Amino acid sequence: MSEPLPPSLVALETMLRRDPRIGQSTLLLVVGAEQQLWRLPREGGASCWPVSTAREGFGNRSGSHRTPTGLHRVGEKIGAGSPPGTVFRGRHPTGEVVSPGHYPEQDLITTRILWLEGLEPGVNLGGEVDSRARYIYIHGTPEEALIGRPVSHGCIRMRNEDIVTLFEEVEVGTPVYILASPPPQG
Repeated sequence: MSEPLPPSLVALETMLRRDPRIGQSTLLLVVGAEQQLWRLPREGGASCWPVSTAREGFGNRSGSHRTPTGLHRVGEKIGAGSPPGTVFRGRHPTGEVVSPGHYPEQDLITTRILWLEGLEPGVNLGGEVDSRARYIYIHGTPEEALIGRPVSHGCIRMRNEDIVTLFEEVEVGTPVYILASPPPQG
């Protein structure tokens, strides 16, 4: 499952690793324009999954229904051991398990939750831009056919199988950098 990192993201990773909050940690990188989430272990062997970010684009304000940008970390991991398709409400399993399908009237959160905390005061931490207070997650969805297109309400959606894999490969505190588009090459 190891994939080569595109050159523009290699330069970005090098720059981000200079930040002491990231350093030698495994880094998650979400690239909105590509609808991709990269897992970048310091020792190499990058993994990449398709995701779905917000239909309304990128922005950090509360109530915007946009995916926040900037440096975050995994603040909490929720759902370990739950069957794939387990529905969560208020971060608690409801007992309902759904199969992949189309649920347009519901914004279901399934399988696992990685609750994000912003690390940049005034950008994604504190006040009207606080990602944790906005309940921004990386989570599973039953609407797997929509993965790869921006259709979420602000969170980062993944296929259920993919979020299980990612959940097992990250720890609380893992840095997550979210950007709308990759930096230009050169």
